[in-house]
Amino acid sequence: MGSSSNQTTARVHVWDLPVRIFHWSLVAAVVTAITTAEIGGDWMELHGKAGLAIIGLLAFRITWGVVGSTHARFANFAPTPAKIRSYLAGRWQGVGHNPLGALAVFGLLGLLAAQAATGLFSSDDIAFSGPLFSFVDQSVADRLTGYHHWLSNVLFALLGLHVGAILFYAVVKRNNLVIPMLTGWTVAHSPKPARKGSVFALILSIAIAAVAVYGAGSAGAAVHAPAAVPAPVASETATAVPAPAASATRTTAAW
Repeated sequence: MGSSSNQTTARVHVWDLPVRIFHWSLVAAVVTAITTAEIGGDWMELHGKAGLAIIGLLAFRITWGVVGSTHARFANFAPTPAKIRSYLAGRWQGVGHNPLGALAVFGLLGLLAAQAATGLFSSDDIAFSGPLFSFVDQSVADRLTGYHHWLSNVLFALLGLHVGAILFYAVVKRNNLVIPMLTGWTVAHSPKPARKGSVFALILSIAIAAVAVYGAGSAGAAVHAPAAVPAPVASETATAVPAPAASATRTTAAW
């Protein structure tokens, strides 16, 4: 096997702008959802909006992961058994997510999708009902609410591992993973040519995200919209009430 010293390194634009905007928007939405859920009360309305934002962001990322730029596509960093073995043996030299990091990415996206989906049907019986709560029976809603709460504990654990891995790479391996997600650039050995995502792919991803948010939010709004109250119809047998007559003893103005 050739020595790594024979390999060239180059500065690579690994994370495009759509991926970076998605990443930090997802961070903001998840932090908002967690914080508002802990506070509760009137903040649950914002919690629901954060959940809808997460659904839109996930719909965007899934679409962009199929039709977007080279390094954004899931097929480019899917954690196959061969890649995992190569990484554990110290032979992996790809660009972007390493195989174990890719496992974490897929796990986090899947968990957030399940968390957001169960939240659509959840209710705390006090201050919050998901936008699709009325579409299921109470027993189903209660079960999904339980899943939603249980998955939040799994989410905390996975987020902790994610942050811990970032700190490990920064302190032990001297590899700051945050900077590439801010600037988009990294250094890699013998990087392969990559292509940018097309404008059509970006528009398609945004459109699908918008449809996902609108579909989830508007369906619930239509169900929860108050019914029009018909104007009262005057009864044909109602007796007209005469206006009160002026009092005969009213004091008149003095001349």
